[in-house]
Amino acid sequence: MNFAVTADAYDRFMGKYSVLLGPQIADYAGVRSGQRVIDVGCGPGALTGELVERVGATSVSAIDPSESFVTAARERFPGVDVRLATAEHIPFPDKAFDAALAQLVVHFMSDPLAGLREMARVVRKDGVIAACVWDHGTGRGPLSAFWKAARELDPDVPDESRGAGAREGHLAELFVQAGLHRVEQTALVAKVVHSTFDEWWVPFTLGVGPAGVYVSRLTASRRAELMERCRKHLPAAPFELAAWAWTARGRA
Repeated sequence: MNFAVTADAYDRFMGKYSVLLGPQIADYAGVRSGQRVIDVGCGPGALTGELVERVGATSVSAIDPSESFVTAARERFPGVDVRLATAEHIPFPDKAFDAALAQLVVHFMSDPLAGLREMARVVRKDGVIAACVWDHGTGRGPLSAFWKAARELDPDVPDESRGAGAREGHLAELFVQAGLHRVEQTALVAKVVHSTFDEWWVPFTLGVGPAGVYVSRLTASRRAELMERCRKHLPAAPFELAAWAWTARGRA
């Protein structure tokens, strides 16, 4: 999956939503002062910043497989130990943290069960593992209007709805399969106001994630058709979108 993009591109595409999830998933995981925590798949740092505010930079570690995101996170959060790595191979010792969080990452893991088991490995006994994934399965995610329009244009387009954890209950199922205990689930919501249609649409042209890759492969005429189909599925600007994320937590 393509996340070899600038931090600014990601911020414009998804950051305005993900930054609103950060405090919510940190609350759900019970992150508090005195703990050591790791942000798995940190991106440019939407969740990392929230963790730094709660426990301090030197008590936060983070990993991401994108070099541009790692660079951005290091620059934005001095003192945080940010490393280039995947969730399936976390470069930290056993039981190094009190909590491990993965925000909007599990559905991009090459092996979600391996990633969750790695998160459990680096957390102390009875430490918390928490993760969230957009509700792509029932059309309540931030990209729902886009993928609805894309399916009209191309019925066979892979629209993220089959991703790990993207449907109700699946993320909790993965937690159980990964051997986590005391698994619970909920749903979080991020509400974002878009001032104009272009402010909503242009980030899709920046090449970020599956949606950005799909747009980049379209001809100019097909891209214009997709844009107009998207416009029809959205309210008149300014408009607010409520994006839901399936969320689970468990114990190591």
